[in-house]
Amino acid sequence: QVQLVESGGGLVQPGGSLRLSCAASGSILSINSMGWYRQAPGKERELVATISSGGSTNYADSVKGRFTISRDNAKNTVYLQMNSLKPEDTAVYFCHTNVFTYSPKFQSLDYWGQGTQVTVSS
Repeated sequence: QVQLVESGGGLVQPGGSLRLSCAASGSILSINSMGWYRQAPGKERELVATISSGGSTNYADSVKGRFTISRDNAKNTVYLQMNSLKPEDTAVYFCHTNVFTYSPKFQSLDYWGQGTQVTVSS
């Protein structure tokens, strides 16, 4: 199977910055896409940003211009640079990937990380 390990969450003041990292490992033949989703208390999980293997990106309107998603294909790692953070950005951020795996068989599957807390507060 595939494992996702997230890091970089924490407490930051409004206007501050954080960078989240997510490293994928396991039975990966290739990665179709990686991205970040978040879930705030009392709200549904929402897409934050995604990036395909070809480099195409997609951002939620609420973070456009403030967040940047990038990836290091050699390390199977995706990053989310978060600038000009607002209290509204407070949420648990989940890493996601869609991969082609070879074990136990060849198939395309979705995997989720355990989540990392981001809190924006003064």
